[in-house]
Amino acid sequence: MDEYQEMQASLAGTDGPAETLADALPREMARVREVLGHYKEIGPAGMFGAAMIEQDLRAADRAVMSGDVVAMLRSLKTLQGITG
Repeated sequence: MDEYQEMQASLAGTDGPAETLADALPREMARVREVLGHYKEIGPAGMFGAAMIEQDLRAADRAVMSGDVVAMLRSLKTLQGITG
């Protein structure tokens, strides 16, 4: 299975209809912005992680604004890997 097929499979929910990229990416961006707040609350120890998360969020914003579906899929996958 290639990367595109993996992303399509991850968007397909088991409890109902498939979630669209247009729904999933903004939701994931909002979740990651909450995680970013936690990193910033840590103080100096969380600044490197916060900077990396901000970079990923900027890339996601650019992907959405440009309408580049491939970049949006990459951003979704990257954001899904961010935990906090």
